Amino acid sequence: MGSQRGQPGRRGGPFVVKVSAVVCALRRGQVATYGEVALRAGYPGAARAVGNVLATRMGLPWWRVVRASGQLAACNRVEQARRLRREGVPFRGDRVRRST
Repeated sequence: MGSQRGQPGRRGGPFVVKVSAVVCALRRGQVATYGEVALRAGYPGAARAVGNVLATRMGLPWWRVVRASGQLAACNRVEQARRLRREGVPFRGDRVRRST
């Protein structure tokens, strides 16, 4: 059995620490995709694992992370939309409108 040190999704490991830092660095009104968070944390391709971190770690601004399409991905989409709108994030329909 191989070592899991540094592997995405490991509770409290380097991946969780780095993802948490990236998400906490998102300011009010800023959003990022799961893939962008993974890339900034140094784990390209680990978007799904980012979602796992957001689902299990308390205190992170989870509402600032959306799907690549701009759709809200949280199990509580209503709450996510409410928080993002309160922060001034623009929407187009059910998607976050992101500048290119």
